[in-house]
Amino acid sequence: MSAIGLTVAELAGAVEERSGGVLRAQVHGDAGRLIQGVASLEAAGPTDVAFLANPRYQAAARRSAAAALVLSAAQREAVFPAGRDAGTVLESDQPYAWFAFASQLLYPQPTPAPYRDPTASIDPGADVDASARIDAHAVVERGATIGARAWIGAGAFVGAEARIGSDTRLHAGAVVHARCRIGERGIVHSAAVIGADGFGFAPFQGGWVKIPQVGCVLVGDDVEIGAGTTIDRGTMGDTIVEDGVKIDNQVQIAHNCRIGAQTAIAGCVGIAGSATIGRRCQLAGAAMIAGHLSIPDGTVIGAGTLVSRSIREPGFYTGFFPMMSNRDWERNAALLRHLGDLRDRIRRLEGRHDNSNPRGEP
Repeated sequence: MSAIGLTVAELAGAVEERSGGVLRAQVHGDAGRLIQGVASLEAAGPTDVAFLANPRYQAAARRSAAAALVLSAAQREAVFPAGRDAGTVLESDQPYAWFAFASQLLYPQPTPAPYRDPTASIDPGADVDASARIDAHAVVERGATIGARAWIGAGAFVGAEARIGSDTRLHAGAVVHARCRIGERGIVHSAAVIGADGFGFAPFQGGWVKIPQVGCVLVGDDVEIGAGTTIDRGTMGDTIVEDGVKIDNQVQIAHNCRIGAQTAIAGCVGIAGSATIGRRCQLAGAAMIAGHLSIPDGTVIGAGTLVSRSIREPGFYTGFFPMMSNRDWERNAALLRHLGDLRDRIRRLEGRHDNSNPRGEP
């Protein structure tokens, strides 16, 4: 349950204001109903607002006990045909985005009060804004800068000369290594590691020689980094994550990569060194991006897809084999192993046909 409550009409007005006037909702039904929280269609109660994410859940929308539903005009017509009681509906051109803003309003994030826990280790040479919060057992090393209203969670680590921007939160156990920078209004979740060494080793006499990783990680404003995600520092230059990037849990971004502004990266994606990802890209879960390649602005990479070479034109790219029974997979795998032989046989047969019919007669 949220700490505040708004009527449907008040919530519609607040979302419009928060979105800069972009998200407007037409209210159908009781505009005075009290909204105190958000919930799924199935779990919503008489003070919750819910939205329809996928057409397959239309029946659930009809049955929902939500105080109000957020629907597009087309969804409203499909879910509640003419003559069917629709209850209270907030009609929006972008119901998902509208629901996101409503969630922010109903569940406002706490503003940290200035605080220094006595167990925190703050080097006298660090520059910590008076309005920042430093929780128990956090470490802030010499030369680090902590911005206004920043929140360094319990056990978090900020290395020497690192910079944490204003209104940025490091959750418990997050790590930002020396000289790395996080911009303003960022969120770094627990167990994320920013600025670990990149995987740099030169082969030598049957072994490996470590290459010092002397670059940094530079993260822009309004970036969210998920739990357990690692972003490696550059070998010589920097690893760069531009403004507005959203990174899910368990993502690996290797040294010297560049992630363009407003790109979204889902869980378990791996990006090898020196890859450049454009702006407004979407990388779905478990996608694998090889090193030293580039992906243009606005590209979408499907789940589980291996990108092994640069992409020249933006689009939606997918490369995986659909799931099937293991027996069928083994049979098809056996066929795949012989595709080269089959190709050669087809070429020989085509050659025989052409030689026996030089005029091309049917």
